[in-house]
Amino acid sequence: MRKFLVVLDDSRECLNAMRFAAMRAAKTGGGVEILSIIPPDEFNHWIGVGDVMRAEARERIEAHFEVFAKWMRDRQGVDPELVVREGEPVDEILAQCREDSEVGVLVLGAGAGKKGPGPLVTQLTKNAGSLDFPITIVPGELSKERLESIT
Repeated sequence: MRKFLVVLDDSRECLNAMRFAAMRAAKTGGGVEILSIIPPDEFNHWIGVGDVMRAEARERIEAHFEVFAKWMRDRQGVDPELVVREGEPVDEILAQCREDSEVGVLVLGAGAGKKGPGPLVTQLTKNAGSLDFPITIVPGELSKERLESIT
């Protein structure tokens, strides 16, 4: 089965990327894999404190994931899977795509305005020509109605 890999983070545009991935998966018989990355700099504390912070980060990720997963199951009939990795975001995204042969498309949300599309979109599109998977970039400003009409 082909999976749409989508990154779960705290960005606003993440929501449209999640919606797009779920709608495409539902319409094409694919799956959704949600990747959340814990950056290494969050745990540069004493070992015990770092372990507690890591556990708390995972709990927050799982709670956030459940909100998206419930919507995907209830509205799109798609049961997503969660993958949590630790490391530099771009490196971990590329590693996940290489390690999971079922990932067919990476779906990223792009921000708008003065901040630009966001660091993941900027960094990953620089090397898009040499990747062995396509990237779909979903504008964060698209309405739900527009997303539904193009998926």
